[in-house]
Amino acid sequence: MILKLTQNAVIALGIATILAGCQQPPQQKAEAIEPANPVAQESYIPYEKYKLDNGLTVILHKDDSDPLVHVDVTYHVGSAREDIGKSGFAHFFEHMMFQGSEHVADEQHFKVITEAGGNLNGSTNTDRTNYYQTVPANQLEKVLWLESDRMGFLLPAVTQEKFENQRETVKNERAQRVDNQPYGLRFEKTGEALYPEGHPYSWSTIGYVEDLDRVSVEDLKAFFKRWYGPNNAVLTIGGDINVAQTKQWVEQYFGSIPSGPEVTEPEPQPVTLDETRFVTLEDNVHLPLLQITFPTVYARHPDEAPLDVLSDILGGGKTSLFYKNLVKSGVAVQAGVSHPCRELACEFQLVALANPAVSGSLADLDKAISDTLKEFEQRGVMPDDLARTKASIEASTVFGLQSVAGKASLLASNETFEGQPDLVAEDLRRYLAVTAEDVMRVYRRYIKGQRAVVLSVVPDGQTELAAAPQNFTFPGREIPDSITLAEDVSAPAIVDNVDRTNMPDAGPVPVVKVPEYWESTIAPGVTVLGITSDETPTVTLSMSLEGGMLLDPEGKAGTAFLTALMMNESTVRYSNEAMANELAKLGSSISFSAAGRYTQVYVSSLTKNIDATLALLDEKLFSPAFLPEDFSRLKERVLQGMQQQQKTPSVLAKRARDIVLFGEQNRVSYPDEGTLSSLQNITLDDVKAFYQKYYSPAKASIVTVSDLSQANITRSLSFLSKWQGDDYDIDGYAAFPDYDKQNLFLVDKPGAVQSVVYIVKRSLKYDATGEYFRARLMNFPLGGAFNSRINLNLREDKGYTYGASSSFLGGKTLGWFEVSTDLTAANTAAGIEEIFKEINHYREEGMTEQELTFMRNAFTLSDALDYETPGSKARFLRQLQSFNLPDDYRATQAEILGNIDTDSLQALAKKHLTTGTMQVIVVGDKETLMPQLNELGIPVTSMTVVEP
Repeated sequence: MILKLTQNAVIALGIATILAGCQQPPQQKAEAIEPANPVAQESYIPYEKYKLDNGLTVILHKDDSDPLVHVDVTYHVGSAREDIGKSGFAHFFEHMMFQGSEHVADEQHFKVITEAGGNLNGSTNTDRTNYYQTVPANQLEKVLWLESDRMGFLLPAVTQEKFENQRETVKNERAQRVDNQPYGLRFEKTGEALYPEGHPYSWSTIGYVEDLDRVSVEDLKAFFKRWYGPNNAVLTIGGDINVAQTKQWVEQYFGSIPSGPEVTEPEPQPVTLDETRFVTLEDNVHLPLLQITFPTVYARHPDEAPLDVLSDILGGGKTSLFYKNLVKSGVAVQAGVSHPCRELACEFQLVALANPAVSGSLADLDKAISDTLKEFEQRGVMPDDLARTKASIEASTVFGLQSVAGKASLLASNETFEGQPDLVAEDLRRYLAVTAEDVMRVYRRYIKGQRAVVLSVVPDGQTELAAAPQNFTFPGREIPDSITLAEDVSAPAIVDNVDRTNMPDAGPVPVVKVPEYWESTIAPGVTVLGITSDETPTVTLSMSLEGGMLLDPEGKAGTAFLTALMMNESTVRYSNEAMANELAKLGSSISFSAAGRYTQVYVSSLTKNIDATLALLDEKLFSPAFLPEDFSRLKERVLQGMQQQQKTPSVLAKRARDIVLFGEQNRVSYPDEGTLSSLQNITLDDVKAFYQKYYSPAKASIVTVSDLSQANITRSLSFLSKWQGDDYDIDGYAAFPDYDKQNLFLVDKPGAVQSVVYIVKRSLKYDATGEYFRARLMNFPLGGAFNSRINLNLREDKGYTYGASSSFLGGKTLGWFEVSTDLTAANTAAGIEEIFKEINHYREEGMTEQELTFMRNAFTLSDALDYETPGSKARFLRQLQSFNLPDDYRATQAEILGNIDTDSLQALAKKHLTTGTMQVIVVGDKETLMPQLNELGIPVTSMTVVEP
């Protein structure tokens, strides 16, 4: 179960926001609201809250465990505040907020934060928009300058050109994430059927293209002035801060921005249906999908918590009834239940992907779901159901406090919607108070016999597979004949004594220490690297078995993948469900996976439960049952999933890329799970043999981060002393393809509205301080950052894509260079030409001194963010272990960064960016693309990666 501590029905989209004030003369003093809040002092996340005279709410959270700060600006405006006919404005403005403001040049927000060693983004959902960045602690004033400038001084920088450019970017984003994706219209169509016309949730956050085409730049400005004032915003700052200095900066940069128009809190608008509405959507899919959506309550309604618990019992993983009756029985490939809640309304969603090998009929799946609900009603709520819930709450609370960003985001969200930043204790109370009677009551009230939207997504031309004939007609969008368009929207007058023309200097660079770690060798010779950190009482542990898919028998690609899946199934002493139940009652997780060169075992636990968790790992690692029924079910699920993946353009592009790079004779050219034909060859005996030979301590290693001492962890892992197994060899590669000229490989995807494009060339394998590392530095200004040449050209200048990047990707034995992007179909050839122009120009002219400084700062200053969480510390240890790196490799990297010059980097560009032998892969509509691709002058070869 995932405890919903905040509004988490977020559509993450990728850019920023802010506000503009209205009238009201600026005032300088802040009103202290909660400088010593007793609730905060007793809270899980200590904070101080106060409000400026212009209405801006400020929350400060001090955490000096790492030299970094997280800044979040949340505006209480999302797509639910939009007018009919003007959908997508909130998300559109998220993009516009990164296009510069009066004192910040175009595209500089990303550049400034990246060069400061930080990261940033923005997101929009139906109810709020937020902008956030994590930076080294000495960069805080700079971030406040940036955020205040786009809050108070955005409108003077909004131009028609920027408006047109970002309108195209948003269209590209919609095409990439919605229109060109299987099942991409599922949520949009459900919203249109579930909510009455005009309800704020009846349109999607990304909006309709026709609305984006209809409006003007002045409409966008008017939307900003209405909703993005400081009185409708929450500024949250968490991390290693000086509270007094931070307050001074907040007042200095934000205090003079005038309030916007008054904003009232929206009233909840839960809905009811007069009948069950059946909707059928034909799509380019292989697996029919059934989604049943019941309207329920709204966020933080008293019935939200018991409905969440109900969703977990019905469809929350292997302990659930959906797993038992739908997935384990083979009726469905996947199935689950959730209860996403938003400010105005909640939805109880039952979702299942039919297994065509059993029955593709969604009517049959609908009956199975109905029978499962009846079984639940007869069975009731079991004691372990509530025990799992309580353990999940405790674990999710503790793990949620591991990062400053997580804590600050939680404070911001709770304040925005509830006016109280820290609701962790309250959420613990309300979920732990849920009783079996509560769960049964909400089931009978909101689910049993209630009306729902039943959406059937079926393959094109197969409407007979729908759960029932469509009985709902989507109403035509009632757009007013005359939509009022804004005219000449002016920026508010702001008078202050701050010199905003000069970006503040950063403070002294914080001292960042590489985490101290210890090393042990436990019988039978397994190396353990560990970090002891007392920040949270948790244990993160991962075990790696080297070889992974490279050990697959010839003709049986996917054996390592299937073996790992089987290790997640039944053991000798535990059924699948029983094992999942025991782990859930501990709030722990154990998972096996195989990807690339490694089979991995991941363990997560509260410290107090680590011994009980490792006892279950002992059972899973050494006593797998390898039941035939588990194997048959998993193999069929993987086969059906692969057939579905063949409908996804990005998947086809990656498969084509790998074959072009490494050839059809090498295992690395194919997915981890193998191919449809190779999977058919794998038997349960193959899995057992793979386990016996390769689940060996010979090439095993462990990393762990916890609050336990080296001695305690080593003692807890003593059960591994019984592990036996011989060493084994990892075979080399067959010959790779050799290209002496450019080629374009075209994979036909009829009807595709975009083209997925890769430009690739085999290159360097990984090293930490050699030529590969230097090549990554060289690539950074070309395609390694948002402000890189390739991205700014294709996205910001031309409007051909939602994003484009280039990178050197290296592993232990292989590496390559690639450029990747999704281009509009009409501009595919033009986009490819622009990429080659940028690479060739960069290769010949080299990096500028300004770009060198940008790259150097981005790499060196980001150290403050590299070791914050247990997960980031574990990645550091895994890097050391996998590549046998020296302890001081980070210091060597810093020395390289400090001394490398543009001439050295250009020499690398000349050596590695030879476009004449780069290969182009395009996945798109062949009929549409061929005329323009032929104009490129590159030989075009049709390529097929879809298996029958």
